Amino acid sequence: MSLKEEFKFKDRLIKGIHPGGQFKISVVKTTDVVQAAKENHHLSLLNTVILGRTLTAAMLLASELKGEERIQVRLDGNGPIGMVVAEANRVGEVRGYVQNPTAELDYSESNVDIGDGVGLGILTVSKTLYNEAEPRTSTIELVKGDVIADMAHYMVQSEQVLSAFLLDVSLDDKGNVKQAGGLLVQRLPEAEDESMETLQKTVASMPPVSEMLADGKYIDDIMHLACTPFDVKELDRQPVHFFCRCSPVRFKNALSLLSYDDLKEMEGESQEIICHYCGNRHTIPKDEIRSIIEKARAKLN
Repeated sequence: MSLKEEFKFKDRLIKGIHPGGQFKISVVKTTDVVQAAKENHHLSLLNTVILGRTLTAAMLLASELKGEERIQVRLDGNGPIGMVVAEANRVGEVRGYVQNPTAELDYSESNVDIGDGVGLGILTVSKTLYNEAEPRTSTIELVKGDVIADMAHYMVQSEQVLSAFLLDVSLDDKGNVKQAGGLLVQRLPEAEDESMETLQKTVASMPPVSEMLADGKYIDDIMHLACTPFDVKELDRQPVHFFCRCSPVRFKNALSLLSYDDLKEMEGESQEIICHYCGNRHTIPKDEIRSIIEKARAKLN
């Protein structure tokens, strides 16, 4: 693939709306995002799929936000994966991690399903919005643990919006991400029941998103296909990438919030801090640790 073609098919999100106000739709390609998460966190195949779906879902939900407002999707289950966290904002930055990155399932056992990786538990969605001091948080029980059914259930229970979710991650023989992406169709207040029934049937009959991407269809094509037989008008599109704003400065600021006694135990040693979200390692030299300790001591006087 040429550089021009690679740029054309980069990870992006597109938003559209029915001209008659029946529904709105977001479609996203997250292939590079999920591959970056796999590499950064050394994910097992199971975790690549589950975290990949969660990252994709978070980005689709974030498409409804403004500016740098952000949303966090968190699954807490009793399965081997444990906790799954994904966070995204409106400008296309998405990041995430899992509690047990090497967890796998024994597929030789009967009735094993990918949802068993997360298991029974709860799904929490938190929105950090402008002009609101505290995040808006909604929590529901996990339906299946596969992320797809759980996000669809969340939209009905917490957002009270009839929706259709597709989330998909496909892997190659080496365990790398072939394609990843998803779509979210949401009913608008003036929608007719017949229109939504038609849309649900259309979405249910579609091939997996990863298969459509592998066949050369891009987010535009998938959006129009998902809206058949209705018209859809593009509202916006934006690049999407795995990105984390962690930095040594942020970690030093976090260290400065510790008590003097806790900081005193670090004296004479540098500190290596690993970001949960992206896996990056940041080293705070011992002289900077000493400076933080001295400032903490000064506050006690």
